[in-house]
Amino acid sequence: MKASEQYYLQYSHHVEIERQQAMDEGKQISAELAATYEKLASMPWNDPQREQMAAAYIDEIGKLPLRADFPFVEPSNLPEIVAERPVAEFPVNQPALFEDLADKMYGAWLGRSAGCLLGQPIEGWRKERITGLLKETNNFPVHYYISSEMDPEIAEKYGVINEGGSYGNELVSWINNVKHMVEDDDMNYTIISLAVLEKFGYDFSPDDVAETWLNLLPLLRTCTAERIAYRNLVNRLDPPLSATYRNVYREWIGAQIRVDLYGYINPGNPAKAAEMAWRDASISHVKNGIYGAMWTAAMLAMAAVTDNRQDVIRAGLGQIPANCRLADDIRTVLRWYEEQVTFDSVVERIHHKYDESNAHHWCHTISNAMIVAASLLYGEGDLEATIGLAIISGFDTDCNAATAGSIVGMQKGASQLPEKWVKPLNDKIRSGVDGFGIVPLSHLAERTVKLIANNPYLK
Repeated sequence: MKASEQYYLQYSHHVEIERQQAMDEGKQISAELAATYEKLASMPWNDPQREQMAAAYIDEIGKLPLRADFPFVEPSNLPEIVAERPVAEFPVNQPALFEDLADKMYGAWLGRSAGCLLGQPIEGWRKERITGLLKETNNFPVHYYISSEMDPEIAEKYGVINEGGSYGNELVSWINNVKHMVEDDDMNYTIISLAVLEKFGYDFSPDDVAETWLNLLPLLRTCTAERIAYRNLVNRLDPPLSATYRNVYREWIGAQIRVDLYGYINPGNPAKAAEMAWRDASISHVKNGIYGAMWTAAMLAMAAVTDNRQDVIRAGLGQIPANCRLADDIRTVLRWYEEQVTFDSVVERIHHKYDESNAHHWCHTISNAMIVAASLLYGEGDLEATIGLAIISGFDTDCNAATAGSIVGMQKGASQLPEKWVKPLNDKIRSGVDGFGIVPLSHLAERTVKLIANNPYLK
């Protein structure tokens, strides 16, 4: 996910997303608020009253109750989430500090980086454009990173440019333009989690995460829900209010991309990984925005102790409410896989339910979580296949490939990852997190292992 001009801090730019988000949550928009929305939509952008009306509109929608017939139960506070979880299918399976622990942690960092780097230069592209470019450059199915060194006619056709990278990268991160893993918000947050754990320990609080953001992360390195939460924190709105106050992106993908480290440091203990993810996610997200984070962290904890992809996904589902929209859609992907529906058909069905040309759908937790689940299942434990499937599916390419790559990297370990996907990283990553700069990925993995050695919840 990247910062974009469409994610202004002005409330007047948020009313359409709030309308869609409220309907997703099961709220019934009153006729009065519907009329207010129509009036806002017709007002000039520079009308000074529009901003005031937009803020009031968002506040009023926030007060609406859920429809009586809304079929899902979706709390945001941890005790209620725990109460709504399904009966645990996977007991804690905490290994001793097994011999390949260091290899697995390094593999997770490498797999996450490789997936992120593959998806970053095409982030924001639609599926048709992605597959078109890949096919015309003989990279479909995906067998390597994407290069901008191609026939000029193809480059012009698909808008392949070199200048204008994101997150301080001067060039777009095509493989021919990079010498190491480039900066990306997906990776910044994994590093921030490391900083949180090293300073505050395993019992860190949401406030500790918020403090770390304000100290180490520049505002313009944040996007959507994180940017709104950042503004709220600066205005002294502490968690969980920082997540809910006029935050229309509260169920978008941001928390889901932040929490890999909590899975890394809790091998075999998905419940603890999910609980730590909740502490992080709750400063910026609610409901399914939180569940996506808990699901991801729990999957990574499980991936440390099993190669079974379905067990990994179900372990994640075991940590979120059984009757929530995210669980319902992930169970659907699992069913399609068990029914031997083809991957192409699965992606087509996801695109039928969620419209990637709609910003709310494109960046939502659930649509992207479905892509992650499908890529893991059909990728069959192979890094190249998994991250390749993640990017050809469209939606948030770098986020989904990073999450899926992280899980496969954890399962395989660094020693089993293909050299062609690892070597271009040169064991280095550039971070926008203050105090890190360009750092070896192996060093981050070593620091992760050190945290695990001091994990009070490992038996």
